[in-house]
Amino acid sequence: MPFSPFFRMALILGLLSAIGPFAIDMYLPALPAIGAALRADVGAVQWSLTAFFLALGVGQLVYGPVSDMVGRRPPLFFGLGLFTLASVGCALATDVHTLVLLRFVQGLGAAAGMVIPRAVVRDLHTGTEAARLMSLLMLVFSVSPLLAPLVGSGVIALAGWRGVFWVVAVAALAGLVLVQRALHETRPAGRRVRSSVGSAAAAYTTLLRDWHYLGLVGIGGCSMAGFFVYLAGSPFVLINHYGLSPVQYSVAFSVNAAAFFASAQLTARLGRRYGMAPVVKAAASGAGAVMLALLAHYLLGGDRLAVLLVLYFVASALMGLVIPTTSVLALEEHGTIAATASALMGTLQMLIGTLAMAAVGLFASDAPLPMVVGMATGALTGVALTWITLGPAGAQRIAHGAAKDIAPERRP
Repeated sequence: MPFSPFFRMALILGLLSAIGPFAIDMYLPALPAIGAALRADVGAVQWSLTAFFLALGVGQLVYGPVSDMVGRRPPLFFGLGLFTLASVGCALATDVHTLVLLRFVQGLGAAAGMVIPRAVVRDLHTGTEAARLMSLLMLVFSVSPLLAPLVGSGVIALAGWRGVFWVVAVAALAGLVLVQRALHETRPAGRRVRSSVGSAAAAYTTLLRDWHYLGLVGIGGCSMAGFFVYLAGSPFVLINHYGLSPVQYSVAFSVNAAAFFASAQLTARLGRRYGMAPVVKAAASGAGAVMLALLAHYLLGGDRLAVLLVLYFVASALMGLVIPTTSVLALEEHGTIAATASALMGTLQMLIGTLAMAAVGLFASDAPLPMVVGMATGALTGVALTWITLGPAGAQRIAHGAAKDIAPERRP
């Protein structure tokens, strides 16, 4: 049923998760124009992305424990409100330094929409049902990378780059209304951790000592690192180096995003048939092989846009199997502190991606090679982590957890 409670919950969580990324993807086509308008170079403009991601990671460390303590809804209200105010400030910024600062504040607000929906998934389900809900959530979430660049191009054409931030402010207000009217509390008072700094510290200590959890987080983080590098570099490479228009760039970006989110819909089915650990190992290894081929193309003197787009399309599809599956596996054994576990996962993955983006940014130019080196490095590091984490001991632990059925599955 298209409007079953299961699908309706995925729709709500996906839309809330998409608000922050919408603020990224929608203004990607405007990055060169922002640099020209604020008289800033490529590196300075890319810092507006880096600052957002840093805040998105750091903010999750706070929202996770707080939502375990006070419930899921109050932190969402606060985060969306902060995001709205910062978006208005970004629309009024007159220099790149102010824009970077406000983007950081905007990222702090957006962090609530990243960590809490994942925790709600764990509140409601485990195992393949959690993977199913997570993949549906990501299908709804896909509205951002699929449509946001195209919408951004239209808004930029009509109202300039500042119009983008007015639009995302309105989207955040709509998110506030959605939480108020449609999202019930999934963390009842009886299941909340006592509100104290000590409880949060104990939860983080437990997670940081769990090498299996950290390995799964790292696999997803490495996949995201390659995407972050592409996110920051592709507007300059595709528009300035290959000569695409902002609209053409938006279409190219959306097609790659479509591959990711379409393949993510197969995670639950493949997980039931082959097991979740084998799916991750096969997909991560395939993505690494494809990115190695792309790197070889440029190192050997190639410079074809078609090769970049086609190979990254395939890699994106494979990453669509890796990221949601590792997210479910990482949270599987930590249901009592689901939001805290989700927060640390989001923070570590954002920091991995941000560090990769900042490192490549030191060598950033309109040329494709620095971007491709960063993308391939992330993918190949992810392959190594996959085979370390999901070796015989890791796969046995996952199988044992599935057999125990750690928490009873409950439908929304």
